[in-house]
Amino acid sequence: MHTELTQACSQDTGAQRAKAIIGSCVHCGFCLATCPTYQILGSELDSPRGRIYLIKQMLEGAPASRVTATHLDRCLTCRACETTCPSGVQYGELLDIGREMVDAQPIRGAGERLLRGALAVGLSNRAAFSAALRAGQWLRPLLPKALAQRIPARARTTLTPRARHPRRMLVLQGCVQPALAPNINAAAARVLERLGVSLVTVKEETCCGALSHHLGALKRALEQARRNIDAWMPLLDTGVEAIVMTASGCGVMVKDYGRMLAHDPRYAARAERVSQATRDLAEILSAADVARIASRSGDGPPRRIAWQSPCTLQHGQKLVGKVEPLLKAAGFTLTPVRDPHLCCGSAGTYSILQRALAVRLRSVKLATLEEAAPQLIATANIGCLQHLAAAAAVPVKHWIELIDEASTT
Repeated sequence: MHTELTQACSQDTGAQRAKAIIGSCVHCGFCLATCPTYQILGSELDSPRGRIYLIKQMLEGAPASRVTATHLDRCLTCRACETTCPSGVQYGELLDIGREMVDAQPIRGAGERLLRGALAVGLSNRAAFSAALRAGQWLRPLLPKALAQRIPARARTTLTPRARHPRRMLVLQGCVQPALAPNINAAAARVLERLGVSLVTVKEETCCGALSHHLGALKRALEQARRNIDAWMPLLDTGVEAIVMTASGCGVMVKDYGRMLAHDPRYAARAERVSQATRDLAEILSAADVARIASRSGDGPPRRIAWQSPCTLQHGQKLVGKVEPLLKAAGFTLTPVRDPHLCCGSAGTYSILQRALAVRLRSVKLATLEEAAPQLIATANIGCLQHLAAAAAVPVKHWIELIDEASTT
């Protein structure tokens, strides 16, 4: 697919990169079969191929319109199309460039810009989000039922073991996860503690930048990436083995720091080092590790589990089939799930900004997850967990919590 850049675009590195990505698309349409929004809406403009054409038109001089913004906003950035594409089109990277072009023009109204800015700032600020959530939980009994159902109940805080092993790994605390599900990182620390590894944190870190990035606030996202690099590098220099991600959405973002900051002379090398050191928690554990610490008594958590692989794990990080052996080694039975490649509809702020579509996608996903009557649904990302739990007929937990509960003390 050939693109004729305008004179202004020809001087822009982002536009040049977009042209190269578009040039790898052969217009085959394979992506349509795995695109969640195309499956629901049936519109070519709500498919990867259609969105590529919209971005191509902007690069060739067509002004971005409300139509352009609408269809790019409807994309979940699930990247299932990348998994399917026979030509290796880097659609996720192209979409980021397209969204940045849209947000550079005065298309959005003041209210919309205010909401998106508030989400980028509020959700990525751990203290602010925690305070807002606690206020919502306190007011929950007084709120209308429809609104109250969207506010999760307060999660119990569990003990995190003190760091005492020579082997150390750094764990990203996250921005919303500590308030929504503090047991996830605590469970990860307990499991690794049993394997002779201590998880450590640094208070200077911030949000990974994914929320800002997908809202088009690229400058803010890069500032957050640089702050994290500055916070983490001293620990890498003193022997920390890896930077562990318990949320797959954060993992795919931090693993991309090297590419995103490749043209920053001050940060390029360090960003690449951070990306290379980053591991999803599933990459740290092996089935043999889990089998060694798991209890075979049959007591403990439910044993029939439906596994929901987040898009950021299977399509973003390409870690298909990493968690399932760990759950099986801990004694769980995995129920069959149809169409495991399809998105649940969470997708960061998508479930807020595209509520109707997110609910439809969730209904489809829950129907497939609950079809074989599991006792519990397991996932690997805090956004998916909260989105599914709000409507699921069975509990939804992070997979490391199940490994922790099935492990001997």
